[in-house]
Amino acid sequence: MFINQERLFTLKRISVIAVITAVVMMLSACGSPAKPAASGNGNTGNPASGMEQTQTPEAEPAKVTGQLMFYTSQPEEDAAQLVQAFNKKYPGVKVETFRSGTEEVTAKIQAEKQAGSVQADVLLLADAVTFEGLKQQDLLLSYKSPEAEHISDELVDPDGMYAGTKVIATILAANTDKVPNLPTSWQALASADSKDAAIMPSPLYSGAAAYNIGVFSRTDGFGWDYLQVLKDNNMSVIKGNGAVLKAVASGEKSYGMVVDYMVVREKAKGSPIDLSYPSEGVPIITEPIAIMKGTDNEKAAQAFVDFVLSEEGQKLSVEIGYTPIREGVAPPEGLKGIADIKILSGDLNTLTQEREADKKKFTELFGN
Repeated sequence: MFINQERLFTLKRISVIAVITAVVMMLSACGSPAKPAASGNGNTGNPASGMEQTQTPEAEPAKVTGQLMFYTSQPEEDAAQLVQAFNKKYPGVKVETFRSGTEEVTAKIQAEKQAGSVQADVLLLADAVTFEGLKQQDLLLSYKSPEAEHISDELVDPDGMYAGTKVIATILAANTDKVPNLPTSWQALASADSKDAAIMPSPLYSGAAAYNIGVFSRTDGFGWDYLQVLKDNNMSVIKGNGAVLKAVASGEKSYGMVVDYMVVREKAKGSPIDLSYPSEGVPIITEPIAIMKGTDNEKAAQAFVDFVLSEEGQKLSVEIGYTPIREGVAPPEGLKGIADIKILSGDLNTLTQEREADKKKFTELFGN
C-alpha cells in the first residue's frame, strides 16, 4: 500500500508521543501512593446480607446519555424543576415524567408488572413503606450512592434499595382569619371548635396520608379511637394534600392535616394560612428515591439518584421549598430541620404489612 512521506512522518511522531506518555504514566504510578479506601457510614457492603456493594464512581456527565422514565408523586412544577436542573448537568439524558399520587403510581407499577414490563426507571414517591413493599416484591435495584454517606443511616435502606431525599412533616394548618391563635395539639381537630371545619387527605390517594393513618392508629394517645372522634366531628376527607391546602387557604375549612412545605409556600403568597407542629409530635415522610430492577439505562438512573442526593440537588430542594435530608444543608425559612422536629413514627415492617388493612379500615370508618 502506498503511503506518502507526510503521512509516514505523522505516524512516527504519534508513536514517539505515545511512548513518552506511557513512560510518564509509569513513573507517576511508581511515585504516587495508593489512595486509602474511603470509609462510609453503613454504605459499604453488608456482610450479613451477603450483598455486594453497588456504589460506583460518579459518571462523567457528557458520557451519560439515553432515556429515563421518571415516576413521581411530587407536584408537577417541582418535578419539572428537578428534571431541568438534572439536564443542565446531564444534557444527554432525555427524562420523561409520569406524575400522580403515590397510591396511583404504585397501582400503575403493579398493572405494568402484571402486563410483563414495568416502564419506570426511577421512582421518587412519598414514603419508605411504599418502597418496602416494592422491595419485598423484588422490583428494586440495589444502588448505594456515594452521596448517601451524607444522610443519616436511619433514612437510607441498608441494602441500598432506596434512600430518602427530603423531610416532609404532616402538620396542623389553620386559616388565620378564622383561627387567630394557632392550636398546639392534634386534639384541636377533635374539639367542638373544629366540628364541620377540618379536612384531611385520603390515604387511598396520598402516600403521606396512608403513612399518617398507620402511625396515628398505632400511637399511644391516638389510635383508631382518635380517628373515630375525627369522624364523629365530621372531618372531611379529600383526594390529596393540594386539595386540603386549597380548602384551608380559601377559608372553606378552618383546619387541615397537611404536609408542611405546602403551607409555607401558600403563606408566602399572602394567603391567610399558617402551620403548627403539634406538641405530641408529627409523622414525617422522606420521599425516597429508587431505581427499578430491569431498567434499560442503569448508568443514567444512577446519575439521577446521585444528583438528587448531592449537595447541589439538596440545595435545589431547599430552593423549591423542602426541608433537605442531607447533613450540612439548612432548611428553608419557615420550616423546621429534622433535628428540631419531634417525630411520631411506627415500626416500618408493621406499617408495610398492614397498609392495605389500614386503608380498608379507614374506608369502613370514613367511606370512600
